[in-house]
Amino acid sequence: MKTTLDFLEPLFIIPEKTKAGYSFADIPVKVTFNDSNVVFYGVPLDITTSFGKGTSRGPEAIRLTSARQIETFILDEKIDIYERAKIYDLGDLRIPLKNKKRNEDHIIRSLEYLGKTIPVITDRLVRSNKLPVIMGGEQTVTYYSLRQLSKLKPVVIHFDAHRDMKPEYNGMKMCHTTPFYHLMKEGYIPGVNIIQIGIRQTDKDENKIAEENGVVTFDSWEIHRDIDNVSNYLRSATLNKNIYISFDIDVYDLPYVPCTGTPEPFGLNPFEILKIIKSLNKSSKLVGMDIVEVGLKNIDYREGTLATQTLFRILSHTCNTH
Repeated sequence: MKTTLDFLEPLFIIPEKTKAGYSFADIPVKVTFNDSNVVFYGVPLDITTSFGKGTSRGPEAIRLTSARQIETFILDEKIDIYERAKIYDLGDLRIPLKNKKRNEDHIIRSLEYLGKTIPVITDRLVRSNKLPVIMGGEQTVTYYSLRQLSKLKPVVIHFDAHRDMKPEYNGMKMCHTTPFYHLMKEGYIPGVNIIQIGIRQTDKDENKIAEENGVVTFDSWEIHRDIDNVSNYLRSATLNKNIYISFDIDVYDLPYVPCTGTPEPFGLNPFEILKIIKSLNKSSKLVGMDIVEVGLKNIDYREGTLATQTLFRILSHTCNTH
């Protein structure tokens, strides 16, 4: 009988054969799939992005910097990441046609494939008691991951400069600017279960959609003015709750993210992000996560480094394997 790993492996390019050539963090304590409790995989998707390109290199940037540049010891926690999280990296999802010329048919077929595949991967991992962590890739992947996990009724913590709640964009119903609208409209995630952190760019209609659906918003200005209020709210809102974290790297201020496709000024700094992460109630259970819109250009690895350090902090706070 096929094991979960037997089923999943053919869907992926193993980490050592990806462009990075390494698994996430290249952790010195090797973990088998069966022994793991956190499973990473890359979705190198860049087909609906509407401004700067390069999200397909996100998994490469994260793997390479995490393996070659960054030690696994987390200084502020005084622990190694593998003391908290037993991580296994499946590799990069094979996406049909992803390197072909981008056109409407290509986009539709690729998204149909992701719509069938990511929910199945997520389901298999959750049934095997693994925490699924997606390295993107564009924000579109969040829809497919959360659609499957919605049955766990998670509180969604969405770090982003943008709401991603447009009904459609450039004629596309499903794209990197629309996932949270469709999650709400289709009944998967109610707006009152979405907390958006760091928002600072939206249009009037999108803002109205968020307000009418009860989305909780802490924009960058409010966070700068009174981060303690944000921390207190999150500590209460995540008490004994399942949580899902969707982390768009452009929540960070523009100087920190030179490669992402849609950077915005007035963003957050790493110390603010760290304080917010540490505000998540320790009684909560992380049931899924994605980190998206990371880019890599001109051998500039700042975003890969920042993404890795963010992942380390989230996992060190929310995971405990002992």
